[in-house]
Amino acid sequence: MAAMLDHVVAQVLTLQVRLLACRERLAADTDSEALHDLRTNVRRLRSLLRPLRGLPGVEQLEGACKSLGALTTPLRDREVLAAELLRRGQVEAGRRRLAGRAQTFARVAGSAELTRVLAILDAFPLFLRAAGREGLTPKLAQRIDRRLVKQWHKLHDALRDPAHDRHRLRLLIKRARYGDEAYPQLGHAGEKLQKLLKRAQGDLGDWHDRLQWLLQGRDQADLEPCLEQWERELHEAEQTADTTLEALLKALRRVKAGK
Repeated sequence: MAAMLDHVVAQVLTLQVRLLACRERLAADTDSEALHDLRTNVRRLRSLLRPLRGLPGVEQLEGACKSLGALTTPLRDREVLAAELLRRGQVEAGRRRLAGRAQTFARVAGSAELTRVLAILDAFPLFLRAAGREGLTPKLAQRIDRRLVKQWHKLHDALRDPAHDRHRLRLLIKRARYGDEAYPQLGHAGEKLQKLLKRAQGDLGDWHDRLQWLLQGRDQADLEPCLEQWERELHEAEQTADTTLEALLKALRRVKAGK
């Protein structure tokens, strides 16, 4: 139990440092990846927290992370669309969506949402240590392991469903992938399975982007020149994702059979 608690505390401190660095990068507008890195580290933090539900401070920190995600999702979506438009030569449309980036980044850096996440994170290791001393974390590794196993079962069942929802699969794949990365010592996914999860997440991400861009194209006239190509790419992305998802299902079946 002590070893697992030490691992969780170390991960929390690492993510705290990364989020503080992201905040400074956003405040100074040093690079275009600052917002993306902030969101990735918040996602990793949520994956670390999910199996810890019930411990002091977890609910508050999860709620703060969720609020920060809600704040930054439309901003990141706008960034991704802008990059796609610039890549396609739609320079004016792309630049329009990047206008005011420095001010947007500064608002995120100084936002109440990010401030709250960092404030709770600052005290969170103390909450965890206190919970350990008070006997609230018995068999912590087993508890985390059981909850991660449930995530894998949900993913396996969703992949088996012929009418699977790609949106839900994308979420479940993210949870499985980042949950395994948060607790690698539990050995739920080897290197090959992790690579397959990453590929599936990327393929579904390509599909999701084009679906969202096509939806936005209904009321954003400057996207019209790209719609036909995005429509073709959407169908290609669906086929690619389905092939990867089938490979992922087979890999999970092999893992399950091996156990």
